[in-house]
Amino acid sequence: MNTDLVIYNIGQLVTGRELEIENNSCMENIEIIENGYLVVRDGKIVTVGSGEIPSKYVNLTTKLIDCEGRVVTPGLIDSHTHLVHGGSREHEFSKKIQGVPYLEILKSGGGILSTVKSTKEATEDELLKKAKKSLGVMLSLGVTTVESKSGYGLDLETELKQLRVNERLNHEQEVEIISTFMAAHATPPEYNGDSEKFIDDVIKMLPIIKENKLAKFCDIFCEEGVFSKAQSKKLLLEGKKYGLKPRIHADEIENTEGAQLAVEIGAYSADHLMAISNEGIEVLKNSKTIANLLPGTSFNLGKEYAPARKMIDSGVQVALSTDYNPGSCPSENLQLVMQIAASKLRMRPLEIFKAVTINAAKALDKEKEIGSLEEGKNADIVIFDAENIDYILYHFGINHTKKVFKNGCLVFKK
Repeated sequence: MNTDLVIYNIGQLVTGRELEIENNSCMENIEIIENGYLVVRDGKIVTVGSGEIPSKYVNLTTKLIDCEGRVVTPGLIDSHTHLVHGGSREHEFSKKIQGVPYLEILKSGGGILSTVKSTKEATEDELLKKAKKSLGVMLSLGVTTVESKSGYGLDLETELKQLRVNERLNHEQEVEIISTFMAAHATPPEYNGDSEKFIDDVIKMLPIIKENKLAKFCDIFCEEGVFSKAQSKKLLLEGKKYGLKPRIHADEIENTEGAQLAVEIGAYSADHLMAISNEGIEVLKNSKTIANLLPGTSFNLGKEYAPARKMIDSGVQVALSTDYNPGSCPSENLQLVMQIAASKLRMRPLEIFKAVTINAAKALDKEKEIGSLEEGKNADIVIFDAENIDYILYHFGINHTKKVFKNGCLVFKK
């Protein structure tokens, strides 16, 4: 058998494969193989195992990598970002430290509206260059797939510009980009607060997004003072008619029953959830909707964290993402988010790695291709400079990545 790559002598091989385990957390059921190996051919996983590598997988042309007892995991997946944007918002940082509410900053022309202005003024090439720089940071941290939303245009021309940048990024660098159309991020000032009219205008953009094949998902900021539950339902159901799969910014600042709406319309994820109710948790636990938590945002804003422990103990499936954006979480560091999830959300190591691999893949409807190291899946692989997964979370604030492979090709080496 002709193989391209064999990685062996792995201390802990986190395959990410979900196991049937009784009396265990619904988030600790992923497989870890001690003293593992994995075999790659033509960019796909051929097999994983423990102990000696079967001789049939090795020949004179096989590339062998000795892990020397280190950790190997699937490529990490950042399933919620606002990657493509112009400018930055450090001028708002002092206000945030002083506790000025976000919605107050938004009303004064700051927040999203500030970034909208910068994004409109930037050229496509300028946006591309800025996003590429961020993706280089993400790749160095072990991230091989990133969801990237529009939403800093609030008009058709700029929304299309952001989505075209996403498309170009998939051809001009190594990290895979999954695009989300999110024009319903805020109501532009020229609408004088008429969010209903703006939603109707966003709906008119949907056939153009479909025609140009520029997005896989449709998202909306369902929040008090932004877009209502009824408006969110209206847009997301219209998006489904045009083949755009629903996701939703839900229950971030106020409880708007966004989690319940996510399950009702079959959203792939309900994101943020810092203000989720007990009823929302109950509904989520009986669904396929992933609770996508963004603790970096809470950390940066000094806000309450989503009740991850309560969700997980209730049976909710959780993902973790950076929410990288220029306002509430200007950080590309998913490893730091994982460490915050351990210390502040009280999530356990296996839960955290499930949250950034197979569950993040489910949030993006990509679990058949990525998110675990199983036969036939893409060979997106990270080698961490650590002997166990606990150490990666315990030793915080540094980059533990040693090597990253995308589709079996080495794309980053420390």
